[in-house]
Amino acid sequence: MEPQQGKQSPPLEDCLKLLKGERDEQRLAGLLLVTKFFKGDDLSSLQTIYNAVGVGFLDRLFRTGMGKGSISSSGSENRDAYLQLSVTVLAAFCHVLEIAASNDMVSKIPLVLEVLSTEPGSAVLEECYEFLYLVSTASEDGIMTFYTSGGMNMLASHMSIFPDGSHQMELSMKLVQLILNKLSLEIINQDYVPELSKIVAAITRQFAVLHNAVKFDALHLLSAILASKYSAPLYDSLRVLPEKDLPNYMRDGIAAILQNRVAPTEKLQALILADSMMTIFGERWLIGHINLPGVKEPIPADRCLVLVLEQSRVEVAVLLNELAQLKDEASKRSSAPAETIVSKKRDVAIAFSLLEKIISLISNASENEGDIIDENTFMKVIKGLNETIGVVLEYLQDAKEHGQRKGDDLLASVRIIGSYLAETPVACKEKVRELLEYMLSIEGEDEPSPFYSICFLLPLLCQMTMEIEGCIALISCGGHISVVDCLVKLIGPHGYMVKDNGCIFLACDTILNLLLKKEQLRIPLDDSTLVNLLKALAYWTEGINDPSTIMMASSICALLFDFTSEKALLKHPNFDVSTLDSLSRLIARSLASWGQVYCMM
Repeated sequence: MEPQQGKQSPPLEDCLKLLKGERDEQRLAGLLLVTKFFKGDDLSSLQTIYNAVGVGFLDRLFRTGMGKGSISSSGSENRDAYLQLSVTVLAAFCHVLEIAASNDMVSKIPLVLEVLSTEPGSAVLEECYEFLYLVSTASEDGIMTFYTSGGMNMLASHMSIFPDGSHQMELSMKLVQLILNKLSLEIINQDYVPELSKIVAAITRQFAVLHNAVKFDALHLLSAILASKYSAPLYDSLRVLPEKDLPNYMRDGIAAILQNRVAPTEKLQALILADSMMTIFGERWLIGHINLPGVKEPIPADRCLVLVLEQSRVEVAVLLNELAQLKDEASKRSSAPAETIVSKKRDVAIAFSLLEKIISLISNASENEGDIIDENTFMKVIKGLNETIGVVLEYLQDAKEHGQRKGDDLLASVRIIGSYLAETPVACKEKVRELLEYMLSIEGEDEPSPFYSICFLLPLLCQMTMEIEGCIALISCGGHISVVDCLVKLIGPHGYMVKDNGCIFLACDTILNLLLKKEQLRIPLDDSTLVNLLKALAYWTEGINDPSTIMMASSICALLFDFTSEKALLKHPNFDVSTLDSLSRLIARSLASWGQVYCMM
């Protein structure tokens, strides 16, 4: 009730008289009136009442309810009533920001958490959560005290049992958001990985089963948590979580977002979650049963795959177009919209990542488990990927025409093209050949020279060079030199770090494919390129006993010797006798290894 202007309302007058009484019984009666007549939006009255009752009595009442203190005429049989009354009025008073931010209220956070831990089914559970949320919102000290006093433990134990869509669940999610706003996920993942995984599981269920504003709150929370670069420990914890429904709940929630009319930003966040799920559980996560509201007929198990693919394709088309325009505008003025460009690049990287995972899924399905994806869906996916790769090639064409060769977006474009063409090397064949030289010259933001663009294209180049036509296409654009330089960087003394040896052997195979056709081709190799490759091969194979590596390296060396002579090599300023000796030992080891294999046959 609002106090009347010029004088206090009768309920407020009665409250104040009782609260200023000498006996505890009078004050208790006054507080009961507060719970009956005054609501959280009557801030001025709440402030007046708070000043009248005093901090001391509120503290004594609360501690009595906890069994840690006493007020006059109190008995153990009244403890629950005192606890409920004290927490109710404390939560009401904390609607006043100044009261909620006070040290008196912040200092009660550990006590309220203790109440929740000792009496999880307490009648004051909702009031406790409201108090915690209001005090945590009011000041930085509030949320930090909540976190350091075991708030994450409390959230992890409670959120899994709260009713779906309950007020307590909403307040819990808001507390999680406050923690994320205040603390880095790096710190949270160091302190509370098991607890955070349980919280994520509880929020994921809300994301799946609710169809109101809280669904989007859950979406935003989950994408913020799972998209963090510090989430690797959390991913590991989620994989072994006892609650096995999380992947299904996430699939339901994402499908609901992607198939409905929601803001583009919400759909992008749903894609972020899909990418995280496939990183955690593998690409097969895309295939599975879906429950959607109002849909009675069975939903195909590959529906989520189709939804994620189509939205990823939309994002790629829109974002690449916007990026091209932004870059063009930036080139025409002194100050570029750097933040906007960085944001667009980050978003398109998410869509590319999803498309790569879908390519992997389709590849594995066609080889091993073709029946997991409907044939019509399979063809639809292939058609969609073909069209999107065409869009990416057009983006690179535009970048080439504008003289752009450096950028993580360009490198990511080469990567997605390389991933797809590794599976379907004849797709977009003419356009790929036209842009091959340019793609091999692309550098990432932090690269001093092209390297990763070449690595991404090696599967395609290896397949191309199995045919004379492909060899000619590679040599005509100088791509063979790019492959040699890449291999030298991979195996030489200043070798680049790569996740596996796949790139090394693909580069070796590509070079072998070219050298084995030297009679039919004109392969221009300058002395420096040839010497650098020979030295790198000698360095790579020193101390290695793997027969396949020895035979691969020696085969390349033997074929390279046809392009030069011992005398010419020793005249080169960067080649010496020790390198020649290493190469001789390499070939001898290869012959010995081959002899052993022959004897075993």
